[in-house]
Amino acid sequence: MSRISRVSIRGAAAVAASLATLACLAAAPAHAHDEPHATPQKYPYASLRAEAVREVARDTVRITLASEIRESAQADVAAALTKALDAVMGQLKGREGLTVYSGNYQVWPMNDQDGRVSNWRGRAEIIIESTDFEAASNAATEVADRMPIANLSFFVAPSERARHEAALLEEAAKAFRERADALAKAFGYASYSIRQIDLGGAGAAYQPEARRMMAMVAADGAPNVPLEGGTERISLSVQGTIFLHSAKE
Repeated sequence: MSRISRVSIRGAAAVAASLATLACLAAAPAHAHDEPHATPQKYPYASLRAEAVREVARDTVRITLASEIRESAQADVAAALTKALDAVMGQLKGREGLTVYSGNYQVWPMNDQDGRVSNWRGRAEIIIESTDFEAASNAATEVADRMPIANLSFFVAPSERARHEAALLEEAAKAFRERADALAKAFGYASYSIRQIDLGGAGAAYQPEARRMMAMVAADGAPNVPLEGGTERISLSVQGTIFLHSAKE
């Protein structure tokens, strides 16, 4: 899969906001009584924000299989669910490239109009996760007659996400330092020092065809349906405050 990388640095609004901050703080230093044991503020400061963004392919699929049972007795529901779980798990467990594990399991009563228990219902799930989309699709299709697909989703594997976030941190930190240096020089200061740093991050998924693909995989006689994971935009931001220093200091 191709990966598209791009970095977006946003800081114009922060520079504009810092004008007001500089004007206020340069005119009047902070006082010791504003905060217990605080020392008078010697240097003006400004707030900045830099962000790095990367769009990556979601490399892992998660398929949720579900069996729903309705019987007159609670024990019958539990027995039927257990039988379905054991059969499907026995067929899929241990396959190379697939992670298969149990999901939610529920049994609940249904009441009639008089409030009496009329029957029992139950639902059990099995989850398939894999970076091999074809193998996961084939496995889900094989057992669809006993446990149809209830949900289909894609995500970036934790190890892969961590690798991208480490690279994004370097990019955002570099952008923050460059912007801080440019801001200091723009206002006539010789240098800066960091007062505070905060990190933030987010992810946004893009998968417009998820519902259609799920329906195709779940349909009878539709094996080997190709799955497309789409992409996810991973971002990491560095937001902080810097002290501004003049040349004579």
